[in-house]
Amino acid sequence: MPLNRSCYMVICVVLLAASAVAQEATFTENRAALVRELRAYAERDSTLPGGALDSRVLEVLGEVRRHEFVPDGQRAQAYKNHPLPIGHGQTISQPYIVALMTDLVKAEPEHVVLEVGTGSGYQAAVLAKLVKQVYSIEIIEPLAQEAAERLERLGYENIETKLGDGYFGWQEHGPFDAIVVTAAASHVPPPLIQQLKPGGRMVIPVGGRFQIQSLLLIEKTLEEEIVTRQITAVRFVPLTGGH
Repeated sequence: MPLNRSCYMVICVVLLAASAVAQEATFTENRAALVRELRAYAERDSTLPGGALDSRVLEVLGEVRRHEFVPDGQRAQAYKNHPLPIGHGQTISQPYIVALMTDLVKAEPEHVVLEVGTGSGYQAAVLAKLVKQVYSIEIIEPLAQEAAERLERLGYENIETKLGDGYFGWQEHGPFDAIVVTAAASHVPPPLIQQLKPGGRMVIPVGGRFQIQSLLLIEKTLEEEIVTRQITAVRFVPLTGGH
């Protein structure tokens, strides 16, 4: 006896739901595998202060749904430990670098953090799980709009984004406990130093597009002295803007 239309529709809905559940289970397994890989990677990384990533950071990497922050065609690669293109000549950073930068700023629950370079919103989402508030700036309008819509859809209520030139920071919300810059600058922007709270930390890649870039950890002491440490060689897209 042939199926009527309503039965056919019910079967399709059930099959789609089963497929979605199976896919989510795969993503969950992939996140767990990624966390294990990142933990092992950190143990071999001689540049990592302390020799291990903060367990809170790894826990968050196991929670944030990175596949939601990449284009549909890249979802199968979402939990591989490498960067992925997100359009407009930009990338979503390698998970280990996201974990490392988050670890270096020593994020605490009461912190207010500035991110320069929203991109797809992934780094902001990771930070948001650890701190009170994240302010994130993106200079490329389509990315800024897409990230804002994505973060709202996923329920990240403690992230505020804006379209703008991150070189100049976001003065009205500063000073910040931490600043994370996700694009390579030719030098450390003075406005970001000014907006860093005494006792605060900033991580920023410095170097040209075709040069070796260095990930710097910058600390402002309680006496407002600036201490800079070179952490490791990295490769980021350049920081752009009118500066």
